[in-house]
Amino acid sequence: MTDTRVVKSLRSSPHLKQSVTVAQIMRNVVFALIPVCAWSVYAFGFSVLLLLATTTLVCMLSEAMFCRISGRTSSLGDWSIVITGLLLGLTLPPGFPLWMAAVAAFVAVGLGKALFGGLGYNVMNPALVGRAFVQAAFPVAITTWSPPFLPGRFTELIPSTLTAPFMMPGPIDAWVDLKSIDAFSGATPLALQKFDQISTPLTDLLTGTVSGSAGETSAIIILLGGIYLAARRMMDWRLPVGVMLGAVIVSLPFWLLDAARYPDPLFVLLSGGLMLAAVFMVSDMVASPVTPLGVWVYALFIGMLTVVIRLFGGLTEGVMYAILLGNAISPLISLVTQPKVFGESNKS
Repeated sequence: MTDTRVVKSLRSSPHLKQSVTVAQIMRNVVFALIPVCAWSVYAFGFSVLLLLATTTLVCMLSEAMFCRISGRTSSLGDWSIVITGLLLGLTLPPGFPLWMAAVAAFVAVGLGKALFGGLGYNVMNPALVGRAFVQAAFPVAITTWSPPFLPGRFTELIPSTLTAPFMMPGPIDAWVDLKSIDAFSGATPLALQKFDQISTPLTDLLTGTVSGSAGETSAIIILLGGIYLAARRMMDWRLPVGVMLGAVIVSLPFWLLDAARYPDPLFVLLSGGLMLAAVFMVSDMVASPVTPLGVWVYALFIGMLTVVIRLFGGLTEGVMYAILLGNAISPLISLVTQPKVFGESNKS
């Protein structure tokens, strides 16, 4: 007679240890992003708060509109569109005009997500699609930076924030001391190193006391958010580790060859948007490969290409284009790195 206790202990695959919904994963990503957003608001003031609110709200409204037009069930409840809005806002300059941010958010949802069928079907990271669009459409505004921790950041807005559509931003000398004008011309750590070989102290990069996009904040806070997600198994730790490893592999030889000209690997990792991208963008479950080997190939490719663009391209930052190119070849990486089925012959 069959032992019923044995039968009850057997289950068919997959043998899941826990059931986690998409909404739960996305909600935890939002929780991990909140400290990053809070520090950005603390560093740059109310302009960033309005920027993040604008990108998130427009993304949500666009998502609802496109779901209604296409007849799909609304996906607002799964929190994924909130992540798109927050990440998009964090990739933009703190004083980016709000109307331009709204355009970026609409394009991110429409062109980066809805066009491919909505949640789970997007080929590329929607936030970066929106960011790439405004990079081409508004090249001056996207490279205009404001310094952090200015005294009036909680009483006044950065002049360009409320710029009317298709109008030039107001003068900055009425808002900030003339000594800070250089900070508005693109004097980010990456620009200072690339064009003037001026290095930024690592402590400033770790704490986020530098000019740059709203998300180029404290690397420590970003890493803590990544550790939280990895510990809860809501992010594949190999993706951010692979990106950082790829960046080190390319940057280390050049630094050893000519330290006066090329940045050291720590600077490469902590400067620009690499850390934010590695933790919160490369780990996009839809646009990244599904095979174990493919994950490493994908992550290493993005990290290495980012450094190549930084060192030899005309742009100071290359992580956005590296991720979008990585997204484009992700299906090919998954196909090439598919593990062989047990018992399958090597012969066709």
